[in-house]
Amino acid sequence: MISSAFAQSAAGGAGGFSLQGLLPFVLIFIIFYFLLIRPQQKRVKQHKLMVESLKRGNKVLTAGGILGVVTKAVDGSETVSVEIASGVTVELARQMISEVRGEEKVKNTDIKSKGKAKPKK
Repeated sequence: MISSAFAQSAAGGAGGFSLQGLLPFVLIFIIFYFLLIRPQQKRVKQHKLMVESLKRGNKVLTAGGILGVVTKAVDGSETVSVEIASGVTVELARQMISEVRGEEKVKNTDIKSKGKAKPKK
């Protein structure tokens, strides 16, 4: 009823582990690493450096699309103060700054800034 050739070929499939079966998965992982994982790691590292180097007077763009000027940035703090309109200052998490767009000269009106800036009489 069953041909002998068909019965013999079915038994040959069971067996061991082959390196040829693993090769396509290794190649796919290598392609994903160079096209997706590595560039993303570079972007994260660049963003971290940019956020750590924020200073007073930087023009910034927030993740919400708001443009403003950094008025207070303390090293080690997780927040910065950003002036989004004249007289309107908001406190933002450093990670929410998506881009630094340059610097702006800021008037030195902060009297509490470590005694360095005192108004002239």
